[in-house]
Amino acid sequence: MKNVRPKKKLGQHFLTDLNIAKKIADLLDYSTHQNLLEIGPGTGVLTQYLISKTATLNLIEIDEESIHFLQNKYTSEELNLIRGDFLKLDLNSVFGTNSFSIIGNFPYNISSQIVFKVLDNKTQIPFFAGMFQKEVAERICEPPGSKKYGILSVLSQLYYKTEYLFSVPPSVFNPAPKVDSAVIKLTRKGNFNLDCDETLLTKVVKLGFQQRRKTLRNSLKILNLPDNLREDSIFDLRPETLSGDDFIELTKRIGYGNISN
Repeated sequence: MKNVRPKKKLGQHFLTDLNIAKKIADLLDYSTHQNLLEIGPGTGVLTQYLISKTATLNLIEIDEESIHFLQNKYTSEELNLIRGDFLKLDLNSVFGTNSFSIIGNFPYNISSQIVFKVLDNKTQIPFFAGMFQKEVAERICEPPGSKKYGILSVLSQLYYKTEYLFSVPPSVFNPAPKVDSAVIKLTRKGNFNLDCDETLLTKVVKLGFQQRRKTLRNSLKILNLPDNLREDSIFDLRPETLSGDDFIELTKRIGYGNISN
């Protein structure tokens, strides 16, 4: 491990507390996580507890020092080590059409992008858990009505049950980050097919929160909605007051047929 240096450009903060690593691994039940992907294993602090939790453990790591360390520590029979960037990874090339779970101590500089990729592949990912910057973790799990509630909150909670599990201090990392961290888990809902045009829904949510201080009537102007629709009282509201179900209803009212492109 002495040859693996955390890289600032990769957003690496290696977890050093074995108790916390084990608590994260214990979120997994062997019987329901036969395919598992760990993102950014680093020095394998979490990895060592994951091997017994799944039939097939896959790791994806972009840092060459970490890759060499893991290759020397584990055999190909114990795990499948993928060299590369998760954001660029073709998941079908690894899992085909099979379901798989994701876990990790996620690099803070790409953690939101990781969540969005999980959402894009939600049909294959029933479970997603790990370490985030506390602020991002709170946003994902935040209910409507606060400044923390936003795009990540709405989209994550539409498809997954989100749970904020526990906070983690900077002192258990090397190097210590300047912010607190937190562990959360997302469990996909039994019925995650929404009763609306999901592409339009995502567009409406993102447009609404891009100008969150404005009412939806103003933030959704770009959709060129007809006047009779814009008179609906829901457009007097700001996006942070709407639940996921409210956004579904709003999307259904708008409909692609009412948008002039």
